[in-house]
Amino acid sequence: MTPASRRVGAAAALLLALVLAAVAAPWIAPEDPTRQDLAATLAPPSRGHLLGQDKLGRDILSRVLHGGRVSLIVGLATVASSLVVGGAVGAVAGYAGGWLDDLLMRVVDVLLAFPGLLLAIALTAVLGASVQNVVLALCLIGWTGYARLTRGEVHRLRSREFVEAARALGAPDRRILWRHVVPLLTAPLLVQATFGMAGAIVAEASLSFLGLGAQPPTASWGAMLNDGRAFLLVAPHLTIFPGLAITLAVLALNFLGDGLRDLLDVRPATDLWR
Repeated sequence: MTPASRRVGAAAALLLALVLAAVAAPWIAPEDPTRQDLAATLAPPSRGHLLGQDKLGRDILSRVLHGGRVSLIVGLATVASSLVVGGAVGAVAGYAGGWLDDLLMRVVDVLLAFPGLLLAIALTAVLGASVQNVVLALCLIGWTGYARLTRGEVHRLRSREFVEAARALGAPDRRILWRHVVPLLTAPLLVQATFGMAGAIVAEASLSFLGLGAQPPTASWGAMLNDGRAFLLVAPHLTIFPGLAITLAVLALNFLGDGLRDLLDVRPATDLWR
């Protein structure tokens, strides 16, 4: 077993554990994440509450498990939408070339000129604070990376021998693009998607930390960090455990993407334009 396959296996196992814990949260959480016990405010970890209780006496373990559902749903929805939109735009731009390629890539350049998180904050502030608007804001800025990656790969593949052979046999451009070129993009887009999902989870946590994501009483890792910020010195468990959950999820996705890049022999992004 190669080091890359070991990294992929370990990262996939950790990610699967986090996903299963989030999916099964309603059944395995020890308590209702919104149930309050004001007599046990800021209680430390104990036998009855393994990760302690927050400022309203809510069970932190239950809230961490339910908060994972929000983060993973946002990450998956953002990556899926961005992949579809960005992949389609990049494939058309890379294969068509000419003025259409220039037009679409200039749109991408304009969006990339704005700091991503600041643009997401502005969009959610205008649209309103909710999980749905967080997904929409992250998708509006997240598809550009997939578009540039797809465009570079399609631009490189369109002059390959098998494309020229299909064109010589009379295959229409649409068939060549979607049946012969796009399937070869699976590996680089899969690697990009794992890193993109990690970024989406961090972005969702950041927006929820600022009060622009999931609204109370919905549990969210970022909102839990914000709630525990004022009690960092007297009750550090309020921030340690949601922060650890974010760290594990992001590390698992990044190690998974890094291992898949080695296993699938995906070239670094800097090689796409050579």
